[in-house]
Amino acid sequence: MSGTTSIEIYDTTLRDGTQAEDIHLSVEDKVRIALKLDELGIDFIEGGWPGSNPKDVQFFSEIQSYALRHSRIAAFGSTHSAKTAADDDPNLQALVNAKAPVVTIFGKTWDVHVRDALRVSLEKNLAMIEDSLAWLRPRVETLFYDAEHFFDGFKANPDYALETLRRAAAGGAERLVLCDTNGGTLPHEVTEIVERVRDALGPEASLGIHAHNDADVAVANTLAAVRAGAVHVQGTMNGFGERCGNANLCSIIPALVLKMGLGCTAGERLERLTATSRFISEIANLPHNKYQPYVGASAFAHKGGIHVSAVQRNPETYEHVPPERVGNVQRILISELAGRSNVLAKARQFGLDIDSQDPAVLEIVAQLKELEARGFQFEGAEASFELLMRQAMGTRRKYFDLMGFRVIDHKVREDEAPQAEATVMVRVGGQVEHTAAVGDGPVNALDNAIRKALDTFYPQLREVSLLDYKVRVLPGRPGTGAKVRVLIESTDGRDKWGTVGVSHDILEASWQALVDGIRYKLLKSEHKDG
Repeated sequence: MSGTTSIEIYDTTLRDGTQAEDIHLSVEDKVRIALKLDELGIDFIEGGWPGSNPKDVQFFSEIQSYALRHSRIAAFGSTHSAKTAADDDPNLQALVNAKAPVVTIFGKTWDVHVRDALRVSLEKNLAMIEDSLAWLRPRVETLFYDAEHFFDGFKANPDYALETLRRAAAGGAERLVLCDTNGGTLPHEVTEIVERVRDALGPEASLGIHAHNDADVAVANTLAAVRAGAVHVQGTMNGFGERCGNANLCSIIPALVLKMGLGCTAGERLERLTATSRFISEIANLPHNKYQPYVGASAFAHKGGIHVSAVQRNPETYEHVPPERVGNVQRILISELAGRSNVLAKARQFGLDIDSQDPAVLEIVAQLKELEARGFQFEGAEASFELLMRQAMGTRRKYFDLMGFRVIDHKVREDEAPQAEATVMVRVGGQVEHTAAVGDGPVNALDNAIRKALDTFYPQLREVSLLDYKVRVLPGRPGTGAKVRVLIESTDGRDKWGTVGVSHDILEASWQALVDGIRYKLLKSEHKDG
């Protein structure tokens, strides 16, 4: 295959993806995702199974109100029931009533399923496949067939598996999609089987691939199938799906375009891939997988000093594709593995003017290693690290001095949740503020108290709110004497930043992270005004 070959991309996130644990999409969520996939240039978007639940019926109705620029919506269903004829089957009727331009139905390929699940004869199953497709053919614009459990079926009984495809083609299917439904087939098996199918059916057969990830090779299996002649690829964004997930389109699309030199419309818009991937995670209310290839936050993140030094000279040394091609960015991480190159790279990112020979660079590296040995971690707390750098360079303002704090828990009645009260004392210039505030828990009370004390001097702190608060008990000393690390994420409605604190006392660690967050906001405001 060459770049002149165009591969169809068929997304099943709105059906397969919703079968994953912890994913629940409303009709509105599904519409928003469909519109985002259309922007990316996905060829086909499978909206769901209209014969299975009211939500999917509503989606197909709602999506007709939108003019998609590229994508075509597909409705999914099964062959007709063994107890009914195609003319009387409610599932097939529901597919037509969905008014989707594309219909995809699946049928049984594996003789074990035909006998044990459907409990019909092998010939009856073949008739159900052909009759269902023949009934749909004049009633829909585009018709695809998913051969469920094809690879297991082919290994068990290749003649019968091939006959199911022939009957599907006779019924009018435009694509014959080979499904690794159990996800246990390996890439070399996929290559061999797809080639044998092509030889048996001839060049007129248009093949597709639908792989699950139970053996952790769904992406590899998909690429192997394409290399063997498949021109239609099914998968989900971020690999969402039942059990271990489906083939991940966020890895497949750039691999097809950047590695195999093949064409697809989504490949022409690769710079939107990372944003689309993260948008869908957000709508699904799941944290985005930072370790995901191509689109993950760590996909182009460099931590080791030798690696950082190399990518600063030539990114190709440790980056297999330019991150901007897929809409991602290179990141330089700060940790105990960091060297001079890491610090200089972060300085450039922060807009700090520091020379490689400046003694402050070695001081920063030494402080970093010492702090991380004590339990600090700056990969999720870059605001704290910028403050540390500015302090070493002598460019960090104090803004205020901390004179002390105290927290008391109050519990009036047994059936009431305790309410915390925090008292703080700060000095701004020559003026001392001694303030108390209450909150839902000691950290919230501390946050309220420190901002109340500083409100008169720095009203911009009213914009700040806490997005996330994480506590981790650090290894070492057992029990309640262990150290804890607190990571806090803050926002002012425009930007987000992370800060860190470490102590044997959880309140002290929280205080450190809270104060760093406030100081960073003041630093941001100062530079914006300047």
